Amino acid sequence: MGFRTQNPSTGVIEREFDNATDEQIEQALTTTERAYRAWSARPMSERGTILQRVADLFDERAEDLAAIATREMGKPLREAVGEVKYVAQIFRYYATEGEELSKDQELRNIDGTRCLIQRRPVGGLLGIMPWNFPYYQVARFAAPNLMLGNTIILKHAEICAASALAIAELLHEAGVPEGVYQNVFATHEQISTIIAAPQIQGVSLTGSERAGAIVAEQAGRHLKKVVLELGGSDPYIILSSDDVAKSAKTALRTRLSNAGQACTSNKRMIVMEDIYDEFVESLVAEAESLTAGDPAASERGTYPPVSSESAVEGLLSQIADAAQNGATIRVGGQREARDGYYVQPTVMTDITPAARAYQEELFGPVAMVYKVSSEEEALTLANDSAYGLGGSVFSTDVEQATRLAEQLEVGMSHVNGYNTSGADLPFGGVKRSGYGRELGPLGMDEFVNKRLFTIRES
Repeated sequence: MGFRTQNPSTGVIEREFDNATDEQIEQALTTTERAYRAWSARPMSERGTILQRVADLFDERAEDLAAIATREMGKPLREAVGEVKYVAQIFRYYATEGEELSKDQELRNIDGTRCLIQRRPVGGLLGIMPWNFPYYQVARFAAPNLMLGNTIILKHAEICAASALAIAELLHEAGVPEGVYQNVFATHEQISTIIAAPQIQGVSLTGSERAGAIVAEQAGRHLKKVVLELGGSDPYIILSSDDVAKSAKTALRTRLSNAGQACTSNKRMIVMEDIYDEFVESLVAEAESLTAGDPAASERGTYPPVSSESAVEGLLSQIADAAQNGATIRVGGQREARDGYYVQPTVMTDITPAARAYQEELFGPVAMVYKVSSEEEALTLANDSAYGLGGSVFSTDVEQATRLAEQLEVGMSHVNGYNTSGADLPFGGVKRSGYGRELGPLGMDEFVNKRLFTIRES
């Protein structure tokens, strides 16, 4: 349908945007190369000052930017404000810590020769970003690379066009020079052209496995490095609890954040059999208490729409398939009878390996609950996934939870906590969740020339 603002709470297309022309794509490539020479030559302290201003503007305009995201992809306004504030933290972190994170590393002196590892920028980069966190996803790619001195061409999701423009405008207002960060409303064919272009040295994509495989194949053909974050089906293991009802309420609230449309959402709840029945009953009761609401109002006790008509159709298809293959729908599982893209909060149990949901990622307000009778069974089920993004283990016995969490085949493992995150903490996965890391010190170590530099002093 092209680049647009289509309000998920009504389904109405409010604004449409023209695709880039081939000439504009060629101009963007020429500009990014020219801008790189000047941007990378500036002292890192100057780039840091500009990124500090970027952070300040995100803080100052959090409400306005959040409203755009709410209108475009349905995020509850209070969650959208939190996302924008987090973006400010990310830019501020790299502005403050970037010089230290990228400083030269002295190896040793060999026969009068000093040996260093230097971290230097590599040039123009392409970012392909998803809709579910329209500001955060861009920030975790853009902030470290702008600080390093790389330049960026950014292709955002088609349904987040206004958010994409708002980001570019804010960065330019903060002092990021023209050509250093460029937003392009590119088609799939034009993305292929950009990947192949000699002006581009690397690609970062957050999205589906299918998109990741296509981009990685094209990038590999042209010898370009790629960072991929391709989603997940995170295990959320509960071995024991002092308050089962409270644990269930927390688990559902976590699952319904961003309408369940988060890569690190707790999509598979794995619960020990002695607390399973109470946990499921509490989960169902909590889901039944929620009603559909306007995400712009952010009223307590309501749930927002998912992002699009295709998201509704895909999710309902997965739920129906699970039911046909033996799963029990405890609550929900239907589309809400109102305008917009609302799917009822759903609790499923008894999911069998024959169901698509057993291996596929469910991107929406669906909690899948599995009953296990031992640590070993919980671990086997948790690791029986093509994905490996994050995972959590909860227990009143911290040593027990730690022992199990150590064995999760994921990129981020948490004990008695869910998705511990921060600008200074790396993010990324293994297996079909992709490869590479963003945020933290590792976020500055992907698209960088780790150059050996030697100096003979005698």
